[in-house]
Amino acid sequence: MMKILVAVDESEESQRALQYACHLMAYTEAKVDAVYVKPDEADMGPETLYAPFVGKDAVKEWIEKKAESVAEEVLSSCGVCDFGKISCWPRILVGEPAEEILNAAHTEKYDMIVLGAQASSSIRGFLLGAVQAKILHHARLPVLIVRNFREIKRVLVAYRGSDCDQGAVEFIASLLLKRKPEITILHVQENKTEENDTVAKACLLKGEQKLKEFEHTPITKMTKGNFTDEILKEVATGRYDLVVLGAYGHKRPKYFGLISDEALDIARLTTRPVLVYRDMNA
Repeated sequence: MMKILVAVDESEESQRALQYACHLMAYTEAKVDAVYVKPDEADMGPETLYAPFVGKDAVKEWIEKKAESVAEEVLSSCGVCDFGKISCWPRILVGEPAEEILNAAHTEKYDMIVLGAQASSSIRGFLLGAVQAKILHHARLPVLIVRNFREIKRVLVAYRGSDCDQGAVEFIASLLLKRKPEITILHVQENKTEENDTVAKACLLKGEQKLKEFEHTPITKMTKGNFTDEILKEVATGRYDLVVLGAYGHKRPKYFGLISDEALDIARLTTRPVLVYRDMNA
């Protein structure tokens, strides 16, 4: 059974993330935990609430009421999971949101973290909040960023052929085994690598064969140019419902544990749900 951690708060974005997670897992044996991280009252003072004349008891009461309100809202939202026969329960942790979510995900062996994010912004590159960005940088497991709910019919896999990309293909192929959406694998012959056609086709074939092992019939595409630009261009024109890619660039050693600039840019700049894959055991 897969364990999915969905980070929630009182925002509409987190509720969409929960809805999308349950939709994604609808044909999979899974357990979804909707996790709210309430502030530690020891770390909060009246000035945090912009109410300098409020006492500590009032701060504590505000924290508790907010946590209860979010828990009730999440329990109600879990109805979308119940409809799809997915187990969904609210959990409340205490502390700094990104740190608590990462700690829970790593120590309790979750299989994926799901985060809601701002649907749109007029400022290029500022579509991820501080919590989402920190989790995306430091998670050692797949992270799904959701900005809007889309029924999963078309999936794009950005594929460079690295072990991380291959893991992403296998992860999504297994996850969508019963749903059987249309899956497109796109390989970009990057200008900086000077990759020839023979190598590029062999790379694309590797990803295609892995999907076929899971009885998918993928569409394969190849293009030339800047990796990020070409992926974003395909996403914009292809009306995909999910974008999947590995967290590591093909020349970045995995032991650095850092998400590649290209993966981070794609997660930031597209409005489509994006699954950034990492393997906890790698």
